[in-house]
Amino acid sequence: MARRGGIMSDQLKEEIAKELGFYDTVQQEGWGGIKSRDAGNMVKHALEMAERNMNPNGRP
Repeated sequence: MARRGGIMSDQLKEEIAKELGFYDTVQQEGWGGIKSRDAGNMVKHALEMAERNMNPNGRP
């Protein structure tokens, strides 16, 4: 069964992986080679980025 397209672009995923320090693993093993903790941290980081973009002044 084919996987459906993700919400995050490859460019954004790569940027986050670089920021979190596991991009070398992605380059060597692909996205399937990262730890589940790293994947969770990547999603958390993306959500934080989205929240900042939605609310740039920091107000609730």
